[in-house]
Amino acid sequence: MEEMRILSPTAILGYGFPEESFNEGMKRKPHVIAVDAGSTDPGPYYLGAGVSFTDRNAVKRDLAIMIPEGLKAGIPVIIGTAGGSGAKPHLDWNIEIIREIAKEKNLSFKMAVIPADIPHEEVIAKYSAGEITPLGPAPQLKREDIDRTGNIVAQMGMEPFIKALDAKADVIIAGRTYDPAVFAALAVKNGYDRGLAVHLGKILECAAIAASPGSGSDCMIGMLGKDYFRVEALSKARKCTTLSVAAHTLYEKTNPYILPGPGGYLDLRETKFTQESETVVKVTGSRFVPSDGYFLKLEGTKKIGYRTVSVAACKDPIMISKIDSITGAVKAKVKSNFANFGITEFFLDFKLYGKNGVMGMFKNLPGEQPAELGIVIEAVADTQETANTICSFARSTMLHFGYEGRISTAGNLAFPFSPSDFKVGEVYEFSIYHLMKIDNPADYFSITYENIKGGAK
Repeated sequence: MEEMRILSPTAILGYGFPEESFNEGMKRKPHVIAVDAGSTDPGPYYLGAGVSFTDRNAVKRDLAIMIPEGLKAGIPVIIGTAGGSGAKPHLDWNIEIIREIAKEKNLSFKMAVIPADIPHEEVIAKYSAGEITPLGPAPQLKREDIDRTGNIVAQMGMEPFIKALDAKADVIIAGRTYDPAVFAALAVKNGYDRGLAVHLGKILECAAIAASPGSGSDCMIGMLGKDYFRVEALSKARKCTTLSVAAHTLYEKTNPYILPGPGGYLDLRETKFTQESETVVKVTGSRFVPSDGYFLKLEGTKKIGYRTVSVAACKDPIMISKIDSITGAVKAKVKSNFANFGITEFFLDFKLYGKNGVMGMFKNLPGEQPAELGIVIEAVADTQETANTICSFARSTMLHFGYEGRISTAGNLAFPFSPSDFKVGEVYEFSIYHLMKIDNPADYFSITYENIKGGAK
């Protein structure tokens, strides 16, 4: 069985890559160029608002290199989770960029478009049938959560991509996608071992992050054989090691041996990592185990209000020593001040960087008193005006708050910016992060084909 070569240019479309590394990858004569274009890592806002967390010019730059080179080499270019979150607005945004590139470069090709949006009616029907379960630590889904949710997407597996490859699509662009699927689809279609193909996809999804030193803005190539795969970074500044590749295998996973995905899971209990050369790691023994039933991961968000923030800093050791009681008192004063003014429903928080600003969700952590604090005051309310009011009042109250031992009355906080308050806008939270049991994934991911001719259909 011929060794299949899969080129991963970058960790996320728009993160960029050196052209030297990409050209080195093309010299290896890959059979496919594949890239993951999104993630839930940046949080729920982007799915809810229908905008991309990656920059348009940066995405266009990457695709303007990848697509012409793929067409020139006669190999497919596959993009998953288009636009960052993979709902219809994100997919349309990414398609528009591809059309621009085709027009500017006078490119002609067959494009497959695979949306990942799931109608609310389908989710409601599955919910009523008891076929939607939480993906921990998400709570049980409620009907009101579905009703308040905007875009709902399902994380598709390889099946739609294989169908598009069978139809000889040159460029495949899809909505929300299980990250390894875009890398594994051609291999599985051509009869390679599914477990090894998916595991290789798991490594390639973040490109050279799996190398040492790692980078999400550099290229990686995977080479898949009958009973193994090999991975190699394409920059002379990086190399794959057994540690770097094994570590990335565990990336974002809670179980080191079982990695679930659409249609089954990877069993890594017999996996072996071997340093084949100074820069290449060989992997064997990974198995794919089909699940009892097919489950799609659903993602959806609901709007919960509007946010305003203020950024400040504190150097006073006396205030720092009393900061918890001060922030508690400020919250109480804000609440009391507006209680009779009809403003009672809001969220106010102080993130104290230098004192559990990152680890604050974990209680009673030990630590010495910091020399200074970065303070982010956050207010969320049902309107932007109310969020502005709460943040402004909390900021001014904390600025002049009197505490025992205070020496200076000039003010407690230093503000690096003027204006000091920032209107962030709409706030979203994940309302659906659940598994939906289905019979046939082909029923949920329809494919349309377009013949692009210099940017026109």
